[in-house]
This record gives sequence, structure tokens and C-alpha cells, in this order.
Amino acid sequence: MNDYIIFTDSACDINEGTLMEWGVEYAQLSFSFEDDGKTYSNYEMPFRDFYQRMRKGGVSKTSAINVDAFKERFALYLQKGLDILYIGFSFGLSTTVNSARIAADELKESYPDRKIIIVDSLCASAGEGLLVYLTVRKKLDGAAIEEAAKFAEDTKLHICHWFTVDDLVYLKRGGRISPTVAFVGGLLGVKPVLHVDNDGHLVNVTKTRGRLNSINALADKYDELCLDKENGTVFISHGDCIEDAERLAGILKKRHGVRVDITTYVGPVIGAHSGPGTLALFFVGRER
Repeated sequence: MNDYIIFTDSACDINEGTLMEWGVEYAQLSFSFEDDGKTYSNYEMPFRDFYQRMRKGGVSKTSAINVDAFKERFALYLQKGLDILYIGFSFGLSTTVNSARIAADELKESYPDRKIIIVDSLCASAGEGLLVYLTVRKKLDGAAIEEAAKFAEDTKLHICHWFTVDDLVYLKRGGRISPTVAFVGGLLGVKPVLHVDNDGHLVNVTKTRGRLNSINALADKYDELCLDKENGTVFISHGDCIEDAERLAGILKKRHGVRVDITTYVGPVIGAHSGPGTLALFFVGRER
């Protein structure tokens, strides 16, 4: 029976309207800027405004979802007699999914007849969104909650995340690269190509010279790894650089005739760490 709801969090970088269309509920991560101290939910500030503040030197900090927030959100659906399948932001990047696990354990006493299944997606941004989307399709095909959870577990290490950034200062700030590498790389126009590995961590894989080369490098990874190059599901996310997202989509269209299913913003919770100009490609591959 399909008496369950698929739940995620706002780190999936899929907009609220689309999640509603999919029948997916979510909890909100949050962020703040050092210069005003106000806390915003991930969807509260227009994304272009967020990136403009970053371009003007604003430094943003992010916060995971806590246990009480999950308990409050989950209880709304448990009270309606629904089970919950939560597909969450990688534990390799956030404590959010662990908060969901603790909340689920604490709710068992009050709702002994309900199921709460927690899946660590080991994904981020629209990679998490892609896994949620594919699991929604499985549910629509009639999968029970256990089948849908197994599908998500079996699929998550095939969700490829390949991305590049335009300014190395944000990776330096997060400790991903050294200040020296950031300085020299900035002078030489070096653009890193990174991915999310099998442990859900961000890994710097290679470097290219110039933005166009880095965009082509993302398309090359699609060529190398994608399971269905002509008909696969493809998501792209961007940090306020829609022209580059369209360029990447055009390269994939020219090479394989594939259509990008969703192009979305990298939301503030992810974008705070990757910066304006982030460009990311997500698809199902033989391996990550």
C-alpha cells in the first residue's frame, strides 16, 4: 500500500512548487550572513539576491536541521496515519540526516504502529533531488515503503555529481583547498572539477584552465559514466550562472540528443560553501 509520504530537506535544491507536484514534503535548513545576524530558511531569500550579497563580500554560514524540527514535521504526518520515507542530505556534509534518525527513534514510542525509514542519500544539491525524483517515480509505480527505500539505497551510489566553481575563495574558506592554491589558481584561471564520492564527501578530482574547459570537463564525465546517454534523467544546478547551465545543456544535447529535465539554482545552504558561478551536473551512472 502507498500509505506513506516521501520526505526530504531543502538541501536537495528542488524548488517548493516542484516538490509539491511530486507529493514530497521537506524540512528547511537555514543560513545567515555575518553582517546582519538574521537567520533565513533556504527558500526565504530570493536566490539572485543571495548570490549578489556574496559577490559583494557577504559571508554566509549554514545550519543543519535539528532533532526537534524533524520531530515536529514528522509528527504532522504520523498523526494522519502515514508512514515516512526520509531521503536526506549526505552525512558526509551535514549532521541533518543524523538529526532525522534521532527524531525517528524518539517518535517510535508515541507512534508504535508507524514506520519511519531514514535513507542517507550520500548526495547533495540536485543530486539529492534526483534521487528523490527517481524514488517518487518508484512509488508512483506502486512500490511499498520498504521497496522504495531499498530502491533509494541501491540507487544512491549511482547518482553522479560533477561540478565546477568559478571562484576558489569559497573552497578555501571551507578548507577544501589551501590559501596558496586558491591564490595561484586565481591568478592562472584554474577551475577545479569536483564530485561527491561514495562516502558523501566533496572531493577535488582534477583542474582545468578556464571556464569553458571546466564546462566541457563536466560533459566529458557524462560521456564516461552515464548509463543511458540518450534518454537518461539529467539535472543541472547553478549558482546564478544560467548562461553556463544552458551552455552545458547545449553540449549534452549536441553530443547525445539528451534533454536536461530540470535546471535549478544551487540554493543558499549549498551555495554558501561553493559560491556564485557554481555549475553542477547530475545523472545516473555506472558508478560515481
